[in-house]
Amino acid sequence: MSSGILAPDIERDPRMNLSLWANCLQRQLFPALEEELGPLSDTEQKFVRVVELVDLSRLIVPYAWKRIGRKPASRLALAKAFIAKMVWNLSTTEAIIDRLKSSPTLRRLCGWDARRQIPDSATFSRAFEAFALGQLPQRAHETLIQQYGATRLVGHSSHDATAIEAREKPQKKTPPPPQPKAKRGRPRRDTPPAPKEPRRLEVQPLRTLAENLADLPIACDVGCKRNSQGHQESWIGYKLHLTSIDGDIPVSAILTSASTHDSQVAIPLFQMTHARIPRCLYDLLDSAYDAPEIHRFSRDLGHVPLIDPNPRRSQNPRCLDPAERRRFAERSTAERVNSNLKDNYGGKFVRVQGAAKVMCHLMFGLLALTAVQLFHLLE
Repeated sequence: MSSGILAPDIERDPRMNLSLWANCLQRQLFPALEEELGPLSDTEQKFVRVVELVDLSRLIVPYAWKRIGRKPASRLALAKAFIAKMVWNLSTTEAIIDRLKSSPTLRRLCGWDARRQIPDSATFSRAFEAFALGQLPQRAHETLIQQYGATRLVGHSSHDATAIEAREKPQKKTPPPPQPKAKRGRPRRDTPPAPKEPRRLEVQPLRTLAENLADLPIACDVGCKRNSQGHQESWIGYKLHLTSIDGDIPVSAILTSASTHDSQVAIPLFQMTHARIPRCLYDLLDSAYDAPEIHRFSRDLGHVPLIDPNPRRSQNPRCLDPAERRRFAERSTAERVNSNLKDNYGGKFVRVQGAAKVMCHLMFGLLALTAVQLFHLLE
């Protein structure tokens, strides 16, 4: 299936051109496909919308055949198959291979005319590893968000993190080096105090996004949190930090170790989101992000931070006034995006190991989710 039915300049007017694109798909592409392939199901139409809006053909060039050795399987077709795996919410690579073999329509939509052309699972695995190392779905998602939101005024950006369970052993943490024992008794009056190492939140505003991302831990370990019922729960794996905007559209994502506190990723998320959507009014965050550095960084970007006060920070914490509390209710966007990713786009079926592959798997799901939500804005 080829893209290029319509190639509008999305940067001039994202919503108008997205509406034009959707109208072109409905009036031109779908009738042409149904005439050739037969009636398309709702899920197949959703898949067509996703791959047409994402347009991976430009980003797949680095993975193309270099005319050395045997010609490999089409990386574009394999990338579309991984998107189809998320659209159909399939748990394993073998499941998408079986569906491709049993569904001529899906097979041709991905780019294979015959069953014998479908690669085996080892080829899928090698292609997935290359996509993970090259961050293909991350770059596709960033391009999609920049095209949609570069000139868009966003009312609310909601930040939250969700647990990602993985099938791998947690990495053992190295114990801190032993500290030299201090001399007993009161120090001399002329003894200067020992310098304290600055906290991560103190140095993050002074560094670039790349430096902040490199400083975050990404190894698999054990995470623990208190759920909405007040019970303590733990998991082995990672934590996915997301920023979502109005319309339940995820715009930024960062993967860290499961034990990383949410507040440690707030400023990198701000930096990533601001580079993609520079015009935003309100930042909505829960009490885990209640820190002076996060408040200050949000205001420096020209935003209004609405952060649920943490009662443990002071004896008399400030409470949100009724107007702020009503606006803070828009933060349910973050919860809906998290549950949608896990329930419908592969977030619960992490069968790969390593932070790069886990992030690649999740980003294919976020890519499909984002494209679907963009089309939902037109309904």
